[in-house]
Amino acid sequence: MRILLVGAGGVGSAVVPIAARRKFFEHVVVADSKQDRAAQAVAKAGGDPRFSSIQLDASNRAEVAAALREHRCDVLFNAVDPRFTMSLFEAALDAGAHYLDMAMSLSRPHPAEPYRKPGVKLGDEQFALDGEWRAKGRLALVGMGVEPGLADIFARYAADHLFSRIDEVGIRDGSNLVVEGYEFAPTFSIWTTIEECLNPPVVWEDGDWHTTEPFSEPEIFDFPEGIGPVECVNVEHEEVLLVPRWIDARRVTFKYGLGQEFIGVLKTLRKLGLDTAEKVRVGAAEIAPRDLVAARLPDPATLGSRMRGKTCAGTWVKGVGVDGAPREVYLYHVVDNEWSMAEYGSQAVVWQTAIHPVVALELVASGVWSGSGVLGPEAFDAVPFLTMLEEYGSPWGMREHSLMRAA
Repeated sequence: MRILLVGAGGVGSAVVPIAARRKFFEHVVVADSKQDRAAQAVAKAGGDPRFSSIQLDASNRAEVAAALREHRCDVLFNAVDPRFTMSLFEAALDAGAHYLDMAMSLSRPHPAEPYRKPGVKLGDEQFALDGEWRAKGRLALVGMGVEPGLADIFARYAADHLFSRIDEVGIRDGSNLVVEGYEFAPTFSIWTTIEECLNPPVVWEDGDWHTTEPFSEPEIFDFPEGIGPVECVNVEHEEVLLVPRWIDARRVTFKYGLGQEFIGVLKTLRKLGLDTAEKVRVGAAEIAPRDLVAARLPDPATLGSRMRGKTCAGTWVKGVGVDGAPREVYLYHVVDNEWSMAEYGSQAVVWQTAIHPVVALELVASGVWSGSGVLGPEAFDAVPFLTMLEEYGSPWGMREHSLMRAA
């Protein structure tokens, strides 16, 4: 397998040292709009000749397709923010390559009733091209990071092995991470965070999707391994759009542990119009306010040495177990920042996002996972993935409802 990895930011640069320990690929070409950043990411492979770097404009569909052909890449691994998803997705299709991303095509709110009805949903533009991918016999594996990605695989595992009926799949994400020396320093891309947190959250319920207000339905969720209780709120996320396509569940939700201070900052950005991705004129220049906010904040990839604590991604499933009795479980994956920094030199949040697409690519390369068309993680057998994740040295856990109540 030859891979074109587009994006050498936090997650892309974290992919390199993870992949460097594996043997399933022939070569990885790391591409970024900034040649020096791509080269710095490649340096994390410690001189491994299987990695090289190029400069590439992710928004230029023809340029990306040409790079895939020139470097004889079998798969395009999209590690940039979702603004570029469709140009990369379509470039891979043009070049006849397979494709993997961690964030799907962007949504657009319903023009008249944004907090009741979805407009264009996350991933709609990609699923609209499913037939073209099938016709070419190529796989587009979408939403294959940690959330979405591992969280969806947990849902698949629960449906296949733990439950005879699922009433709710609830993705719950929380942490006790702190960043020393900053009053406000998001541990993930602020561009993406603004997009998903201020858009109308989507909920799947009784056979259809509906939307609600941002930060709605707050609840306290007790996270494992010492993280403890965190308030979680509804946020727009791909799992709610992916899980119901392959798994029969009455309700699917995504709630994120943001904290009141973080929510307050996001609401202030919205009030001031600093959340928009549309460019505005400032003197002789045109700039998107959201890009300005991102430029004023520290790069999340550089925060690892200042961070303390753990992050948890997981899937809370409620329903009837295979024995016919009511059951609730929380399947989860926890990463300690101290461990990820010592072991890989990557902070916990970006490392947790980066490892899962690498595992998925290894399963595709070996033929354990195969298919064509636009498919989410739920379309594949979860057991080989979870087994290989442990082989990578990153175990997952499961907590029963009774233990959750006792915590």
